[in-house]
Amino acid sequence: MNDHVVDDQIHQWHTPPAKPALARDQVHLWRVWLEASEADRHELAQVLSSSERERAARFHFARDRERFIVGRGALRVILAGYLHIRPNQVEFCYGAYKKPALVSRQRSLEFNISHSHNVLVAAVSVGRVVGVDVERIRPLDDFEGMAKRFFSPAEYEALAAVPPSLSLQSFFTCWTRKEAFVKALGQGLYCPLDQFDVSLKPGEPAALLRVQDDPQATARWSMESLTPALNYVGALVVDHGPCELEFWQYK
Repeated sequence: MNDHVVDDQIHQWHTPPAKPALARDQVHLWRVWLEASEADRHELAQVLSSSERERAARFHFARDRERFIVGRGALRVILAGYLHIRPNQVEFCYGAYKKPALVSRQRSLEFNISHSHNVLVAAVSVGRVVGVDVERIRPLDDFEGMAKRFFSPAEYEALAAVPPSLSLQSFFTCWTRKEAFVKALGQGLYCPLDQFDVSLKPGEPAALLRVQDDPQATARWSMESLTPALNYVGALVVDHGPCELEFWQYK
């Protein structure tokens, strides 16, 4: 185990009920292991749309293709369980900045997904906009340079004050919190990352601290820290939060 990883705060991901009930004051988080058996991949491939199968076929590496099939197939199964339809009946659309959503007649649900290496996390809510991001903590050649380029001045200063043994983890903590926020906004990296501040210091609660030109944003959005697995960090952003979180492990 890498010495920069804190492993005592990994969330407990539970076996879900056959028909999970989702209330308006809840967000359900689903963890999916993307490395699955050949039988499971074959089963999930059957629920994909023709365009998703074509997309899968375009991946150059088999591992990437297999992870896409598992991730998209599992997402369809998860959402179908709430909508009481078959997984192949789930219909996706995409916003101006490519944020996936359900078509209008299925829009009672909001969702967002993120994946890194072998882990996918899906956030599902009723009527609340959500954004989620996860990253596997891994060595980066110049994460300080990346922080200087993409983080706000306040965040860069806060990162510089973190003990060196925790600086890489703090970088990924900050990165996932920022990504989760812009994904909730539906703007992805089209939103300048240096125009808002998030917390990042070890032990500091996840929080949106400031948004340039939007003083009400910190009251609208709530932020939660996620630890989906050992050597991973993540973040969830929800509008009009906070709310109750349920953690489910996909089969």
